[in-house]
Amino acid sequence: MAAPTTGVAIIGAGLSGLTLALALHRQNIPCILYESREASLDIGGAIMLSPNALKILDALGIYDKIAPLGYHFEELYFHSDDDKPVDTFEFGSQTKHAYKALRIYRYELINVLVSMVRDAGIPVQYNKKFTHVVSSSSSSVTWAFADGSSATAKLLVGADGIHSRVRKHLYPDLVPKFTNMIGVTAVVPREQLQAGPDYPLPVTIMSPKHGAFVIAPQRADGSEVLIGKQRRLQQEYDRAGWDELMENKTWCVDFLREGSADFPPIVANAVTDIPLKGINLWPFYLVPKLDTWAKGRVVILGDAAHAIPPTAGQGVNQAFEDVYTFAGVVARVRDQKQSEDDEQDAVRISKALKNWQLGRQARVDLVLDLNDKLNKRRLPDAVKAGVFEPFDMDWLYGVDFDQMIAEWAS
Repeated sequence: MAAPTTGVAIIGAGLSGLTLALALHRQNIPCILYESREASLDIGGAIMLSPNALKILDALGIYDKIAPLGYHFEELYFHSDDDKPVDTFEFGSQTKHAYKALRIYRYELINVLVSMVRDAGIPVQYNKKFTHVVSSSSSSVTWAFADGSSATAKLLVGADGIHSRVRKHLYPDLVPKFTNMIGVTAVVPREQLQAGPDYPLPVTIMSPKHGAFVIAPQRADGSEVLIGKQRRLQQEYDRAGWDELMENKTWCVDFLREGSADFPPIVANAVTDIPLKGINLWPFYLVPKLDTWAKGRVVILGDAAHAIPPTAGQGVNQAFEDVYTFAGVVARVRDQKQSEDDEQDAVRISKALKNWQLGRQARVDLVLDLNDKLNKRRLPDAVKAGVFEPFDMDWLYGVDFDQMIAEWAS
């Protein structure tokens, strides 16, 4: 087997992969990124970042660059179909957690990350589609690309999303489960809502008949808003099928307008003029709880290891927790290394990564439990009652990641 040419190779140059590269660079761990596309994928709408993720992005020098680009807020509001407030959910707090939540376009965050990776001198190779692991030993792993080339590293990390190819090495037969639900979203000017400046946003308006209608401000000044609903589908599509479904966006407009008369006037205003350009579809997939996220020198993280439903808005936030703590654990193991014995090194990294996975899975399980509680509070009877105890979010937003790293790598 060829000698490793780098410390960590990352498959996937999206949000998780790029941030992982910066986290490894901060720890002086050599790394390289491989992306199957010709550029980092920057499609899609805005994402919500909560204090647990913003704390990580701040530590990596990213937060100051993205803070001016997004919309800052602290609470998500929930209203009944007659526009009465029934619940709130704290998504950030400057006072309690040092950060407000931030809603930022995915492409703007990607652009910042790509620029920082380039400035750090971290190599990125595009049009490199991972196919399979060729061989693995106690000290390295070699894998192949679709173009016939191969590469070797000490660790191979799959940050390649819910349809991860790297995960196939760990679980050859696993296929993400389609939930038969999709999100249909669009973008309209905030002024179109005809709501006063004191109207609480972002808001989810709950209808027993039509489900939830979401309105969330975007851009630094909140001058535009995302509007969206979820729709149930009877079948799953392949990539070509999803693309075909997106080509005819008129059905999306019709769906967003459907039942608007049963909502408060703000919804009817929101759907009066829906530009086709800002319409997106978001299929919801789940990955079952996995026994392990690592096999030998191959590791998966982010959506490749755990896909989290969007209820609490924690998908990308948990991915950022993965990458920061992974880089910290690998650095700790390196710093504690006492010999050049490959077998001993393999045992130590394996133990540390298992501790990391168990600790991260425990956090993900708590997020899934939070999702379940939120879903129950959105049921018609619960919305009608409208009496809810506030959530204590300290466990999620007030976490000490460096302390976790120290425990997992000991």
